[in-house]
Amino acid sequence: DRLAIAFRHSGWDIKYLLKQIVLSETYRRSSEGKQSYAADPTNRWLSRGARFRRQGEFIRDLALATGGILDPTLGGPGVKPYQPPGLWAEVGLGGNPKFSQDHGRKLYRRSLYTYWKRSAPPPSMQIFDAPTREKCTLQRPRTNTPLQAFVTLNDPQFVEASRAMAERVLAEELQSEEDRIDFAYRLATAREPSARVLRALSLLLEDATATFRDSPEDAEKLIRVGESKPSNVASTETIAAYTTVCNVIINLDESLTRE
Repeated sequence: DRLAIAFRHSGWDIKYLLKQIVLSETYRRSSEGKQSYAADPTNRWLSRGARFRRQGEFIRDLALATGGILDPTLGGPGVKPYQPPGLWAEVGLGGNPKFSQDHGRKLYRRSLYTYWKRSAPPPSMQIFDAPTREKCTLQRPRTNTPLQAFVTLNDPQFVEASRAMAERVLAEELQSEEDRIDFAYRLATAREPSARVLRALSLLLEDATATFRDSPEDAEKLIRVGESKPSNVASTETIAAYTTVCNVIINLDESLTRE
């Protein structure tokens, strides 16, 4: 109520309102409130920071930013990143509309600029509960389903972002594999991995390296996903192995959840 009154008195100044929110004690509280869970399990009294899965647009943007390929250009017309083939034909009503995918930097624009066909929204957004925009939505639902993992593990945009992230990690002058994994984890989560997580990711890297060494054609296929060309920062097998690890890191709860 106080924020609403202040918003009105400020002359409906949106920047003023946002500043009041983000500088408030409530907004800046930590989600690590073990004692508050017992006293306020539903967080009715805002005794701790909210913890929830990020929206689909944020998850995609985070993956691209972590890989260093997000295009931060502001404004301009909508863009058409990767979508399943023939998607628009299902709702063509006889007109047979065809989706023409964009290329180059347009593939990596912020999700805010994704062209939106209301009768056939981008599946990778809809699976994360993005509304169809056919009507006003006051609050989005938040679900957690196995289908969401299929997107973040297999969608060309996320596989390509994982490979870009792997190349970014390999380009750093780091001394050991554990240092590279630690760097990749901090890129996605802004925190250091625990010893248990670091060990698990190290074992994954070891297994992936052995697998791609025995199947170089699979490694080549993996790093060729997406339109951007892989770099020569390391061997094909090494880039593919680190792509696997980075893809897992992007899929971690710590990466997908706002804390």
